[in-house]
Amino acid sequence: MPSSTVENYLKRLFIEQQKQPGQLVQMGHLAEAMKVTAGTATSMIKALADSGLVDYEPRNGVKLNVQGEQLALHVLRRHRLIELFLVQILGLDWAEVHPEAEQLEHAVSEKVLERMDGLLGRPNFDPHGDPIPSADGIIRKQQLATLLNCPRGQLMKIARIVDQDTDFLQFLDRHALRPGATLTLVHLDTLADAVTLQLGGERTLVLGTRAASKILVEPA
Repeated sequence: MPSSTVENYLKRLFIEQQKQPGQLVQMGHLAEAMKVTAGTATSMIKALADSGLVDYEPRNGVKLNVQGEQLALHVLRRHRLIELFLVQILGLDWAEVHPEAEQLEHAVSEKVLERMDGLLGRPNFDPHGDPIPSADGIIRKQQLATLLNCPRGQLMKIARIVDQDTDFLQFLDRHALRPGATLTLVHLDTLADAVTLQLGGERTLVLGTRAASKILVEPA
């Protein structure tokens, strides 16, 4: 069985690769994401390459190979099912389940995970809208836009929140900006770093562009 450290690296690599498909993940970027030194990240990546889980190109970067990607998807499946279980069954706040799932994802057995999946009704998405990989490692494809590039004046539905920071999620919760909520982009002012949204009726909300880029939407 892979160690929790190996699983964390594989999961992070998968997430980073989704941000820039087809490109190698730079070692400095990976080290920053893992909150370790560049030397520590490089040593681990070399070990993963020796284990046949990643393709590593010194000075260029790293990417998961087929075996590494399947393991990463398996870890993501555990993590996201656990998050949904903690929210829907145990009643935890969606803003606090990410660190809990980070711990539990390495300990839950396949038997327990299967029971959790059945109890939750074989869900496709976690509380933040992230797709849950299937048991055979297939992940649902989504065609989503951010609030920065969605059509103006069109009713949109929040599909996914890509930042799991507790304060950010609590901010969204205060304004009822969860997956499934509908809104309309009224105005985008890049010079003022402001996005104006209509949330229902006459209620409006102004977000900074950085926050708006973390909210993914689709046509309602």
